[in-house]
Amino acid sequence: MADKKEKVGFFGSIKNFFKGIGKRFKDVKSEMKKIVWPTKSQVINNTIVVIVVSLIAAVVIFGLDTVFGFIVRLIYQNV
Repeated sequence: MADKKEKVGFFGSIKNFFKGIGKRFKDVKSEMKKIVWPTKSQVINNTIVVIVVSLIAAVVIFGLDTVFGFIVRLIYQNV
């Protein structure tokens, strides 16, 4: 059997293109219905966790930078 796309032609391919776009919008709409949004308390809790972890990471990076900077200064002073 011949492939359907060979018989479709230019206007048929345009029609299929717009059908595909319509299907995408329907799929997006159905997926949006499945979304479960977090509650206000969950958002606040997650925000606090992100801020605390960011602060801890900043302190660790600052500490490592200070220690390694001190070590590099000691090495260059003795050279």
